Amino acid sequence: MGFFTAEIKTLNDLFVHTLKDIYYAEQQIAKNLPDMIEKATDPGLKNGFQTHLSETKGQITRLEKVFQMHGVEVQGVDCPAIDGILQEASDVAGDVDDKQVLDAALIAAAQAVEHYEITRYGTLIAWAKKLGRDDCASILQQNLDEEKATDEKLNTLALRSVNEKAA
Repeated sequence: MGFFTAEIKTLNDLFVHTLKDIYYAEQQIAKNLPDMIEKATDPGLKNGFQTHLSETKGQITRLEKVFQMHGVEVQGVDCPAIDGILQEASDVAGDVDDKQVLDAALIAAAQAVEHYEITRYGTLIAWAKKLGRDDCASILQQNLDEEKATDEKLNTLALRSVNEKAA
């Protein structure tokens, strides 16, 4: 079910669908991060990915809480966008032999993932508030704050060292 289907009739339907979308996305990210950890050679990047894997597991738990608070079944829905971003990351990482360039590619791929998550969480927070679910919005805000912080850490790591080593 995509955004433009007959099954989405209300803002609440859209909220629940997008909640399922980000739930699926977080699960796929959690499955893919161990491979990124293994491929990363920069110690700061490897450590950052390990930290984010732990955060992602916490985000999944928070999403499950939002599902429960909102009174809907905890489940994901296929998300071709995150599948595509993760597949592209895997393809690019598989094509890079130079380890410093690989680290730069991994950061770029991770930031694409973060940006997707940031857009989804920002939208969900706005919709939760419109639906009178400030309780759900505050939990989703915790996930958004972590995603923004991860993106900033990745950006700083790239600009301070990884991109220079790759050049």
